[in-house]
Amino acid sequence: MSSKSLPSLWPEIIIEYEGHLIAGVDEVGRGPLVGSVVAAAVILDPGSPIDGLTDSKCLSAARREALDLRIRERALAFSIAEASPREIDSLNIYHATHLAMRRAIDALPTPAEYLLVDGNRLPGHACPGQAVVKGDLRHPAISAASILAKVARDAQMLALDARHPEYGFRRHKGYPTPEHLAALARLGPLTEHRSSFAPVRARLAGV
Repeated sequence: MSSKSLPSLWPEIIIEYEGHLIAGVDEVGRGPLVGSVVAAAVILDPGSPIDGLTDSKCLSAARREALDLRIRERALAFSIAEASPREIDSLNIYHATHLAMRRAIDALPTPAEYLLVDGNRLPGHACPGQAVVKGDLRHPAISAASILAKVARDAQMLALDARHPEYGFRRHKGYPTPEHLAALARLGPLTEHRSSFAPVRARLAGV
């Protein structure tokens, strides 16, 4: 089956599945120095398409939040899951990302029959599927997953900012910006920081 993918310069995705229980899967938060990596899985309703779906990074915060609500209202099923900073430190970010994805897939209230996963590797789930490079730009279900994951993780960063406003999480969302690195050097890591990531590890070591 050919996907009804979003317009792009990428080739059309050929999907070897004829049903409608396709879950798009994506994650947000591999690069930050703090907080969980968050994954989402979304099964869209073919009878209720949602206009404007694309990679969450291409959307304003207000547009993401509006689409987040629409996805929750119209999707056949969705779920959001995460892997904690300690799991990231224990497993490494690659394996923790796949753990979060598997948790999201397992949490779908309607089980998926096929997966479309953003990236170049499947997360090791028993459900069949395929990895799609730049999938959040190429298939609406993956776009929807990227939006849910981004909105959920940003909300976590806003909550962390409310507890620790001196770090600037509201602005940089935990990514290693100059502002974040300066705060880390000045104030030291929080328990929510990922101790295996080089800037945090160096600060813990007193470097």
